[in-house]
Amino acid sequence: MTTPDTGDRMRGAAADMSGQPSPATALIPVLTVALSLFGLCLLWAFAANAWQSRAFPGPGKVWRVLLREAASGDLFYHLGATLGRVAAAYVVAMVIGSVIGVLLGSYRGADRFFSPWVILFLNIPALVVIVLAYIWFGLNEAAAIGAVAVNKIPNVVVTMREGARALDPSYAEMAAVYRFGPLDRIRHVLLPQLQPYLAAASRSGIALIWKIVLVVELLGRSNGVGVQIYVNFQLFDVAAILAYTLAFVAVMLVIELLLVQPVEQHATRWRRRPA
Repeated sequence: MTTPDTGDRMRGAAADMSGQPSPATALIPVLTVALSLFGLCLLWAFAANAWQSRAFPGPGKVWRVLLREAASGDLFYHLGATLGRVAAAYVVAMVIGSVIGVLLGSYRGADRFFSPWVILFLNIPALVVIVLAYIWFGLNEAAAIGAVAVNKIPNVVVTMREGARALDPSYAEMAAVYRFGPLDRIRHVLLPQLQPYLAAASRSGIALIWKIVLVVELLGRSNGVGVQIYVNFQLFDVAAILAYTLAFVAVMLVIELLLVQPVEQHATRWRRRPA
C-alpha cells in the first residue's frame, strides 16, 4: 500500500523526470524579478527624499507623469512610433547581417577580402551614419530605419560569421547522403547549429537598436520617444524624461519575457538540459 507521502514523492519525481517545472517553481523567477524591482524603487525613493531636487524626482512623481501621458494618449502614440522603427530596423539588420555573416564564415576568400569592410563599418560612429543618411536621403522614415540597420549589421555579421565557422561538416555530409534539398538543409542542418549565435545577435541587436533609434528620432523625426525626451530636456522636465524612458524599457522587458525567451526555449527544446 502506498502512503500519501510516498505518493507525493513519486509524483514529484515523475514531474522532475518529465522536465516540466511545477507551478511554484515557475513563479520563482517572476517573484525574484518583482522583488528586485521593488527594492530598486525603494532605493530610488530613499535617494530622492535625501536629495530633494527638481533634477531628481522620486518614483511617485514619475508615476503620476506616466499616468498623465498615458491618459492623454501621447505615451502610446510615441511608443508605437518608436517600436515600429525598432522592429523594422531589427528585421533588416538581422536578415542582411545573417546572410552576409554566414557567407563570410563559409568562404575564406570572401572573408579575407571583406574583413576590412566589416572592421571599417564596426568603427564608424552611429552619429556619423545617421547624419549622412539624413543628408543623402532626406529626413524620412527610410533614411531613419536604414541608418539604424547599417549601425547594427556589422555586429550581426561578426556574430554569424563565427557561427558559420563553427559549423560541423559531418552534418553537411549527412545532408548530402540523404539528398536534402536547399530548404531542408537550412531548416534541419544550418539553423539548429546557428541558433545560439542567432540568439546572441538578436539579444544584443534589440538592446542596441532601440538606443540608436532614440538618437535617430531626436535628430530628424517628429514623433517617437526620442523626440519626447528631447522636448522635455528643453523644458528641464526630468520626470517626463524618466517616464518615457522607463515606459519604453518596460515594453522591451515585456517583449524579452513574453516573446524572446519563449521563442528561444522553443528553438532549443531539442538540446539536452543539464541535470
